[in-house]
Amino acid sequence: MKIAIGSDHVAYDLKETVKKHVEELNHEVIDYGCYNCTEVDYPDVAFEVAQDINDNKADRGILICGTGIGVAISANKVPGIRAAQCHDAYSAERAQLSNNAQIITMGAQVIGAEHAKKIVQTYLSVEFQGGNSERKINKISEKEKEFMKK
Repeated sequence: MKIAIGSDHVAYDLKETVKKHVEELNHEVIDYGCYNCTEVDYPDVAFEVAQDINDNKADRGILICGTGIGVAISANKVPGIRAAQCHDAYSAERAQLSNNAQIITMGAQVIGAEHAKKIVQTYLSVEFQGGNSERKINKISEKEKEFMKK
């Protein structure tokens, strides 16, 4: 799979660790920055990753900031995107199996590197199952379209 990854400056070190891990799992990585610890605004990175996933430039995404909250909120502003904040492997699994989340988000100040790698590995190892979950996702998509018309 082609995986888009991005972070703010607070999460730069964890992004680099996760990026290497994703490559070790034999996925292609597209790095959206940041590229050092110079201050950047997390919405800019999150919007770019989310838009490129919508444009099919990547299959899934991983966004990291201090808590994972800001990048989740930002990515979810892009129509059609489902970004799920994950603090553990189980939530990462459910994000994909039940919610078909195109993006997971994590907090560098909340979880450690080994835990983040486990979350990412779980997320990338499962596929959306459809079934009852598909009906629910379709409801979300339809409501999103309604809101966009207003």
